[in-house]
Amino acid sequence: MEFPPLIGLIGKISYLVFDYSLLGMRLFPTLAGVGILVLCCLMAKELGGKSKAILLSGICILAFWPFFRNHTLFQPVAFDQFFWTLGFYYLIRFINSQDKKFLLFLGISLGLGLMNKYTILVWAFGIFIGLFFYQKGKLFKNKWLYVSACIALLIFLPNILWQAQNGFPILKHLEVLSQKQLSGIHPMEFALVQLYFPFTLVISILGVIALLVGKNLKKYKVIGIATLVIFSTMWILNSKAYYFFAAYPVLFASGAVKIEALLSRKPSLIYIFGFILLIPSIYFIPEATPVLDIEKFVEYKGLEEKNGRIELTGDYADMFGWEEQVKLVDSVYQSLSLEEKNNCVLWAENYGEAGALKILGKKYDLPNPISRHGSFWIWGYGNKDADVWISLGNEKPSVEYVFEEMELVKIITHKYAIGEENGIPLYICRKPKIDIEKWWKDYEEHIFD
Repeated sequence: MEFPPLIGLIGKISYLVFDYSLLGMRLFPTLAGVGILVLCCLMAKELGGKSKAILLSGICILAFWPFFRNHTLFQPVAFDQFFWTLGFYYLIRFINSQDKKFLLFLGISLGLGLMNKYTILVWAFGIFIGLFFYQKGKLFKNKWLYVSACIALLIFLPNILWQAQNGFPILKHLEVLSQKQLSGIHPMEFALVQLYFPFTLVISILGVIALLVGKNLKKYKVIGIATLVIFSTMWILNSKAYYFFAAYPVLFASGAVKIEALLSRKPSLIYIFGFILLIPSIYFIPEATPVLDIEKFVEYKGLEEKNGRIELTGDYADMFGWEEQVKLVDSVYQSLSLEEKNNCVLWAENYGEAGALKILGKKYDLPNPISRHGSFWIWGYGNKDADVWISLGNEKPSVEYVFEEMELVKIITHKYAIGEENGIPLYICRKPKIDIEKWWKDYEEHIFD
């Protein structure tokens, strides 16, 4: 509910073609990353860059190691970055050609981007402000700009209608996100995180300057202003720092073109510059994407075991513990009689545990789980008259509130699992003492907690 539906569609295609395989999960975000690399090089060419600028722009994408993370994990982030980059590319093509078809492509890119992640609205706002500085706002008199906007709206309209029919759950999600995550972000963090990548940041800053005041790129001033507006807006809104990463490819392209012009008399220096840019980032790649097995990663990070636990970074930790959870649930499920199996509900506390039971549970032929967390809530409570409930991750007070009989099977621990999935209880429960349907409905206000 908290995301537009494109990620679900891509996930469905992945499932139909590859089932629940790791290849299928990683293929599409990787393709988005490859698309960004290609588009960045094409933008450098459209901005007037020659072969060395094209090469340097591509190196920038490879040297910006957060992209390795973004384009490994199956999340809307990779596709968001792709649609931002595609939109900038079509805007540059329009500026160069004045061909209205690129305005229409721009609208399609925005519409698809909106069906993927709402943060592209900030990109659209930046472009909107920037266009006032393009030919003194002349484009606002062009009917094809409004046709483009209508195309974007038509593509996005089904999601608007769905949100309206379901009480705009995105607003509730944003409220919880603001309270639990964004409010805890220091006001300077958004800007400071950008400094973590100094080499590519230099390229980006050169790119912005070239777009704003450079003679060769002055007709693309709209893009320089748009990126400044996007950066400022996200900073004011206290956004997560990585939201702005989607703007970097166009800045890499413009920065590479500027460097090529500055080093026109000594073009060989660009190869040295690219080498210096790329080599340091290689060290950080294992931190961004799982190229090392876990033992080597622990050694790479210099992590130490404490109380039987090794605290991994979030992405790595989230890759552990699920198989053990599902195996334990299956062992409890298989201990039931045939009649109890036919009247059993698997109740997971959060969407991670429910997702594990759904995906990994397929090979065990487990029934579909239920969960009151996130989008799982809208799929309902299953069999409210079930004889047996197997509860995964729900704490004792929550279980006691629902059932008369409950038995703690095990507290599940794991050496590498993320903290919230370590030390979770597994209960087998019987005899609900409340109205399950009402209990489910009353939880609607808390599904994103």
